[in-house]
Amino acid sequence: MSRLEADVGVRRGSFVLDVAVTVEPGEVVAVLGSNGAGKSTLLGALAGLYPPDRGSVVLGGRALDGVPVHRRRVGLLSQQALLFPHLSARDNVAFGPRSSGAGRRAARETADRWLAMVDATALADRRPSELSGGQAQRIAIARALACEPDLLLLDEPFAALDVDVTPAVRSLLRRVVRVAGVTTLMVTHDVLDAVVLADRLVVLDTGRVVESGPTAEVLRRPRSAFAARIAGLDLVPGRSCSEGLRTAEGRVIGGTHPEPVDDGEPAVALFAPASVAVFADPPKGSPRTVLPVRLAAMEPHGELVRLRAGVPDGGPDWVDGLAADVTPAAVAELGVEPGDDVWFAVKAAEVEVHPAGR
Repeated sequence: MSRLEADVGVRRGSFVLDVAVTVEPGEVVAVLGSNGAGKSTLLGALAGLYPPDRGSVVLGGRALDGVPVHRRRVGLLSQQALLFPHLSARDNVAFGPRSSGAGRRAARETADRWLAMVDATALADRRPSELSGGQAQRIAIARALACEPDLLLLDEPFAALDVDVTPAVRSLLRRVVRVAGVTTLMVTHDVLDAVVLADRLVVLDTGRVVESGPTAEVLRRPRSAFAARIAGLDLVPGRSCSEGLRTAEGRVIGGTHPEPVDDGEPAVALFAPASVAVFADPPKGSPRTVLPVRLAAMEPHGELVRLRAGVPDGGPDWVDGLAADVTPAAVAELGVEPGDDVWFAVKAAEVEVHPAGR
């Protein structure tokens, strides 16, 4: 496993990228930002496609200044699988090891091992034209990792997939990246990609880093406009359990598991602020998860009012920043104001529990 240290400045026309980022060995870091923020330029600079005008890229102690693309030991997985159309799935995966000097037999053995890793052994002899989008992306994942890269770059790897296929491929990529232990930098617009795959987030705006930190922390307490906009969901960290999610202090948040999550595995519970009911007194006999909070702020949110939670006396830190969207009439009926203690309640059917970065 290799450590990435990059501090680069790249000028492309009138746009200037000026970014410093570090990815620890085996860590997965997600880069987020609006269109034009510089995400693709950053990946291009790391891959060697855009020579930096200043700074340097150091990977595993090797300075990559002037090192050509094919010698960087950097793998790239993009939106499109970009498989060689004239090669079978097995030969596509074997291409990287062969290019690195492996013999034909060794390369095919490596390819078969990675095809098994991505549950695609049955697809080994198919050409790309015979594969679905999800199958092709599985082969592309195997091909990217078969080269044993020191750094894996993921450029919106699920953007071109059907919505029904994405969860399975996302879960697969999470598993194989962890097994491979490869240092990974991922560009995405999807908050769920970041939640499931990334240990840390870096948010770019106009070519600069405006926010960074552990995934759950950034999404729970966003400090930049973009992070706040994509967060858009309430997030509670903990560990998966049969009922949903168990927090660090033992509270159970009822929820469903849209994708497999082992009991005890780090996870997050996600739910929309619009699904949260607010009570001035503890609700009696409710089948919902009920969370005591201290009302921190009341903000207009379209035709609704967003109630922001703060930490009540003796309460857990993770309630800070949780939100509930209610009607103005409901606010008037509650008769509350910032500083009051209230109760947020959410039904288990409205909560999804997903695996989380470490």
